[in-house]
Amino acid sequence: MPTLPRARLRPFARLLFGTVMLAGCQTTGSVGAPTAIAPATPTAAALQQQPSFADWVKALRAEAVSQGIRGQTVDRAFQSVKLSDRVRELDSSQPEFARQVWQYLDSAVNDKRVQTGRQKMRDHAALLARVSQRSGVPAEILVAFWGIETDFGASTGGFPVIDALATLAYQGRRAAYFRTELLAALRILDSGDIGFDRMSGSWAGAMGQTQFMPTIFLKHAVDEDGDGRRDIWGSMPDVLASTATFVQANGWRTGEAWGQEVRLPADFPYDQAELTVTKPLSEWARLGVVAVDGGALTGDAPAAVLVLAGHQGPAFLVRENFRAIMRYNPSTSYALAVALLADRMAGLAGVVGSWPRQEPALSRDERLELQQRLAALGLEPGAADGIVGANTRNAVRRFQTSIGAIPDGFATKALLERLRQTS
Repeated sequence: MPTLPRARLRPFARLLFGTVMLAGCQTTGSVGAPTAIAPATPTAAALQQQPSFADWVKALRAEAVSQGIRGQTVDRAFQSVKLSDRVRELDSSQPEFARQVWQYLDSAVNDKRVQTGRQKMRDHAALLARVSQRSGVPAEILVAFWGIETDFGASTGGFPVIDALATLAYQGRRAAYFRTELLAALRILDSGDIGFDRMSGSWAGAMGQTQFMPTIFLKHAVDEDGDGRRDIWGSMPDVLASTATFVQANGWRTGEAWGQEVRLPADFPYDQAELTVTKPLSEWARLGVVAVDGGALTGDAPAAVLVLAGHQGPAFLVRENFRAIMRYNPSTSYALAVALLADRMAGLAGVVGSWPRQEPALSRDERLELQQRLAALGLEPGAADGIVGANTRNAVRRFQTSIGAIPDGFATKALLERLRQTS
């Protein structure tokens, strides 16, 4: 997540790439980092102007030393560094939105993960109580981040961080961003927080059991166990306290819920179902929104209605703490997974409403075609990038309104076929 990159080129690169790409039915897009767009192909002139790797490292070393990083730290870090073809491949790949949001949630918030999470909460009860009381972030939220990011430490990534970041800083499509992260990683090594042989992470450099990018580590990692090192790889006190510090910094509001599942009335104005549209709970109640069990909404706290599968699927009323989760990873599907996993670990029910499981996901080519056809009709879907974000959903709503359909913004194969018949 700070304001973090999207292809989880932020504290949580590996997961974000999995979440936004696989659960791409609805996303807010990037919050300040690399986006999943087609990489620019370097021109021959640009390739000729690129320095040799040795010269590039020499310049990087000088920059690092000018920032107070010891030269011997840089020399040791680059002693056996290897540019990675696999990292380049992952950086330039264009994953399909191969699964719908409910398929992602089925795997991210399954019974096994819920049970494992509850056991982790018991195992670390005293630590979680201390960290939660200090930060105001509930234990189940912290454990949910841990579970979604790395399956409770089982899948933290096996890439040497310096190799990955050097590859992306030297040859990647977001070289400037990754150069900053690489310098931050060198600073971490220079501080002695982690040994050279233990600094491993995702292909994009996200590190540890809750996947911090190096710049996030420098801002938010803490030495909870008091051993003089901030070890988010092996020290559970450091892992959980650092995660709590980061979530707290992202605006977590103590004592407030992330939101709740709700029922919408038949005449609900679906053009209002966007994270950008916030109303007091009392106003949503006036529009006929009720709790999923039929209970009335009370209070004036600001909230937004979220529908990830249009009018056919469940609806959620999300509050400021949902946005705090999204600052960790700017995907609505990811944030919903964290929230629902936390709820279930705390003993609450899962999603009550039914997902439209009969709806297959659009392929990337189909999403591009959808955007191009919407644009041809003057419906302003934004850039044809294959990402169904707010602009595309609003264009879909305008088209749905024109054909007398419920304007829920949900892009389906049937809607694309109707566009083909119209264009």
